[in-house]
Amino acid sequence: MFAVIRKKHLITLLAVVTAVVIVTVCVTVFTVSAEKKQLPIYSTDSESCVAISFDASWGSDKTKSIVDICCSYGVKPTFFLTGIWIEANEEMAKYIHEHDIEIGNHSEHHYSMKGLDRKKLNEEIDITNQKIEKITGKMPELFRPPFGDYDNALIETLKSKHMYCIQWSVDSLDWKGLSAEIILTRVLKSVKGGSIVLFHNNSDHIVEALPKIIEGILAKGLKLVDVGSLIYKDNYKIDSQGKQIRTNNGK
Repeated sequence: MFAVIRKKHLITLLAVVTAVVIVTVCVTVFTVSAEKKQLPIYSTDSESCVAISFDASWGSDKTKSIVDICCSYGVKPTFFLTGIWIEANEEMAKYIHEHDIEIGNHSEHHYSMKGLDRKKLNEEIDITNQKIEKITGKMPELFRPPFGDYDNALIETLKSKHMYCIQWSVDSLDWKGLSAEIILTRVLKSVKGGSIVLFHNNSDHIVEALPKIIEGILAKGLKLVDVGSLIYKDNYKIDSQGKQIRTNNGK
């Protein structure tokens, strides 16, 4: 009889210990993942400004037209350039800079940054930073991860270089070969104050769509600025959607 009782106690004890272990592991995993998660900047809480941006990692034949269209409207976009694109299109990169247009880093080789070790991350960022500095005379502050892929290691590496990780809140999907009209509709339906809009410098119909997009955004009473002018450099927090929100002491 005592053996039976002891056995029941032992089973109960084991069940309690197992439950405690499971709860502890779950809490630990949740705490680490929730506590350490870092986000790039997708948008800001600006009510009046919008930034349009162009990623360049292949082709360049439409880039001059994009620059000229933007300048004809007095609009300053941001170009995110890969190092290999700069190597192949150095004169065009200079043309962008000569028109007082902001240039950001889009990595050296357009690899996914997610999961890369710190050594490789630094190489992908630093090599292109040096190429941009050679053209502009200054180190870029902005980095856009290829494919939008990022992790904490990337964001921490960028912070150590005083750089900002930039995503987007409005995706034109222009790279899919969509018509100018569809691109226009997609962008104007979603754009609002604080938006960062993603385009590509060599998409099929961007030159046709761009004037109407600029006119449509301006018709909403919004001002077009580059990404560096839209984002906050200090006195901000980032919400769960990656939106920068100005804090009280940032007034």
